[in-house]
Amino acid sequence: MQFYCIFSIDYENIKGILYSIMLNPLAQELNNILKGTTPGELLSDLGKRIFFPKGIIAQGAEAKKYGNVANATIGTTIIGGKPAMLETVHKYAPQLSASELVAYAPTAGVPELRTLWKEMIFRKNPGLKGKSISLPVLVPGLTAGISYLADLFLDSTKPLLAANPSWDNYALIVEARRNSTLHTFNLFADGGFDLVSFREAVEKEAETGFVRVLLNFPQNPSGYSPTNSEAAQIIKIILNAAEKGARILVLDDDAYFGLNYENDIYPQSLFAEFADLHENILAVKIDGPTKEDFVWGFRNGFLTFGGKGLTEEHYAALEKKLMGIIRSSVSCSSTPSQSIALKAFGEPETEAQKKQFREVLEKRYLKVKEYVSTHKSRNLEPLPFNSGYFMSFHTKVDAEQLRQKILAEKQIGTISIDSKTLRVAFSSVEENLIPTVYDAIYQCADNM
Repeated sequence: MQFYCIFSIDYENIKGILYSIMLNPLAQELNNILKGTTPGELLSDLGKRIFFPKGIIAQGAEAKKYGNVANATIGTTIIGGKPAMLETVHKYAPQLSASELVAYAPTAGVPELRTLWKEMIFRKNPGLKGKSISLPVLVPGLTAGISYLADLFLDSTKPLLAANPSWDNYALIVEARRNSTLHTFNLFADGGFDLVSFREAVEKEAETGFVRVLLNFPQNPSGYSPTNSEAAQIIKIILNAAEKGARILVLDDDAYFGLNYENDIYPQSLFAEFADLHENILAVKIDGPTKEDFVWGFRNGFLTFGGKGLTEEHYAALEKKLMGIIRSSVSCSSTPSQSIALKAFGEPETEAQKKQFREVLEKRYLKVKEYVSTHKSRNLEPLPFNSGYFMSFHTKVDAEQLRQKILAEKQIGTISIDSKTLRVAFSSVEENLIPTVYDAIYQCADNM
């Protein structure tokens, strides 16, 4: 007599159990805090594994707080109670102390700068009043910020939705670096934002139970920001998906925030809406002084989380995971740029000086807008633009060949984003040169 036993094995459950066992206890502790929340459900494989270790940095912070006799934790040369600083270095930044110039900055950034930036976010986005958001975490530039968020929330099974056309670095980060997939929606239709394509793309992603979408306004490469009515529809589309049960990550790339040149443009970051819109939505604001404050080489960016129902404990867990990403890549961001930014933001003349630069950009925008509205080309179609640093053409010829032709024949540089999109950064073209630049672009296009 033979007996047979049939076992039903839940491989996914076993896989989950083994995965939990393999996790570092600190990572598991953070995962437990986020369990059941939207950010907890959205985490990538790396996002679940990452943690901020109780290593040199954490132990050094304790020693700084309690080590009254001596602090033998950090690899810094201390002389007379201060970091050693070469005079040949100090003479180029004499108003900065050794701590402000050559000492290490905290992993998440200088606390005073993080607090000030949060206050500035609320001032610039009055729609956030009464809403809870995290303390911004400082990262070494907005590109790094996007890359770190990809680490936390994207992997081979978790795609990201973005506009077409979009900044080429998105694809590099999402696909080449994170082995994820960049899904796209059509950016324009009938001279404005393509709401139909956006809704269809969001609804298709939502069928999986998750939507991870990146919104970049003013947009690179097009230089477009949504009108008030378009913004309302974008918000409604995301809310509808959340109400139907999808867990949604909205990344708001606000690199060019505030550089609006028309009246009918949604005046805030969409983060102000998404940060407290629905329990199924996690919003992340990606911003910084790079473009807003004309300090491109400072490489200071900020990541700020917002989600309805999230507590300070949830935000702290997300911050620690983000700090783990920072610690395991660059360790910390540059100290001098943080120190200078903090001082500059406190200067009463700063806003007036920024206003002058914005007016320069607006004049260039108006000059370009006038040109493209009065000139026609059989091979060029200007895409809608109303803000930011750029405008782009949809080309009926190969954009890369056109770029090379403009450079070779006219000695003028432009950017081919893809085979049908040519980007022109009017931000870097003096106003008197705008006719020369655009004459060259149109002539070369029509000669192809």
